[in-house]
Amino acid sequence: MQFSPISTRSSAATPARYNRTSNASGAAVTTTLLTSLFPLFAYYAYNFIVPLVERRRPSLSSIMNMQRRRWVSNATRRESPFDAILSGNIMGSVSFLASTSVLLALAVFAVFGQTPTLMETLDTLSVDNTFTVGDVQIHLMVMLVMFVLAFFAFTLSLRQFNHYCIMLGALDHDRVASEEEIDAITRMNALGAKNFNSGIRAYYFAVSTVAWFVSEWLAVAACLATVLIIVQREFFSTAHRAAASAAVSAARHRQKAAAEANPGQDEF
Repeated sequence: MQFSPISTRSSAATPARYNRTSNASGAAVTTTLLTSLFPLFAYYAYNFIVPLVERRRPSLSSIMNMQRRRWVSNATRRESPFDAILSGNIMGSVSFLASTSVLLALAVFAVFGQTPTLMETLDTLSVDNTFTVGDVQIHLMVMLVMFVLAFFAFTLSLRQFNHYCIMLGALDHDRVASEEEIDAITRMNALGAKNFNSGIRAYYFAVSTVAWFVSEWLAVAACLATVLIIVQREFFSTAHRAAASAAVSAARHRQKAAAEANPGQDEF
């Protein structure tokens, strides 16, 4: 029996065509998965890299830590409800955002039950890709993780601010507070602020994940734009300059007060 050359060439070309199709499909799945996870990676990378940058250039958060120490130092010398009111306002804001993150997490979780309706909506929004149900569910899981991270950050911040209030209320105003006490109370306040900022950043990066439903590369661009916005606010904003100016003025005032208290210290 003789085989036709055409049939031989066709059978040889078929596996190659299938290999090219499977490779393209695998690359598309990998790209979709990476773009879904990119905001989560950016969130953790920012939290890891910024403390390293702060060693060379102080951020707005690190400058505000100096003001927190001034707050605690002044609170040790006064007996008034003023500090309790300030602490209550801060804890109210943290509590509100923690409650909001729970609602957002529940909303994302509820979308899992409306996946067919969501897929119909995405057919009219997506401009460069057709997502599968699995792709959408993975991305919804990423959004859910972001809001859960925000919830834990806010609740931990709320707990630490609560500890701060207890430590501040435990101060004995009949004696001068030691520097160690002031530093310890300031660190507790700073920890609460650190976790609060972490929760806020989780909100920021979660917002950028919404762009993924339109285009996966638009989500990456939105995430990078979010990083630039946060960096600008943290290191180059008007609030940063104002806080730095206040810190410098306070340092000069302390130096002047110390010089007036010890007029002969620099004389030889």
